Amino acid sequence: MKFFSAGSIAFASLLTISLSAKAADMPFIPSQPQESSDTTSGWHFNASPYFWAAGISGKVGQFGLPPASLDSSFGDIIKDLDFSFMGVAEGRYDRYSIFSDIMYTKISEQDSIAGRLLAKDIGVTSQTFSGLVGGGYSVLMDGRNHLDVIAGARVWYASTKLSFGGGLLDGVSRKDSATWVDAVAGVRGTYFLTDQLYLTGWANVGGGQANLDWDVAGALGYQIKNNLSAVAGYRAMGVDYSRDGFVYDVVQKGPILGLVFHF
Repeated sequence: MKFFSAGSIAFASLLTISLSAKAADMPFIPSQPQESSDTTSGWHFNASPYFWAAGISGKVGQFGLPPASLDSSFGDIIKDLDFSFMGVAEGRYDRYSIFSDIMYTKISEQDSIAGRLLAKDIGVTSQTFSGLVGGGYSVLMDGRNHLDVIAGARVWYASTKLSFGGGLLDGVSRKDSATWVDAVAGVRGTYFLTDQLYLTGWANVGGGQANLDWDVAGALGYQIKNNLSAVAGYRAMGVDYSRDGFVYDVVQKGPILGLVFHF
């Protein structure tokens, strides 16, 4: 249990939630392989729930406070996690592809406060959403191997809510949030080492309402059977957003795991 002096309530709470708020955000797992006999006919679809064990570092400023530095490991974040969902869907037709990637995370923490005149405790709730929608075209294709150029738009939402209990501030709450959209472009690809083992990865960069929005990853995949693959790798992602006193300049990185269902 952590204790805060009355003068540092909002600042310390913001720091705590901000470093956890961004346990979530991500682009997409690249398109996964189909049976070689099916690669040239009709639409093929993939759906992939995934898990990203990312730590976060950078700086965050909310509630009119100066930006605060943060550095949190995934272990620090997971203990306060309420709910998280990460998933990708993709459709491919010949050289063309469309895809979406959605990630949502909710984190909350409750702490007692030293010097209980203003409040006895404070609750901090953080929510983060990232959604990517885009399309791609294979500039190189050889059977199940392909290299795609991609372009799309990523929507971000980040919010922090402070709630006070007891003392003079009993029942008082305050929320600060921001929503922004960035355009991104890059490449992704898949290359089979054997009939079942393959390399896959992506790199994209862009901006818009954010000053910079980037994401890179590499993974090793294994096709368990025709309709199921597993992937494991490492991913790093960053965003630099600053507007109207809301600052979100962070880098996330860590291992990523996923299952890919083909149909």
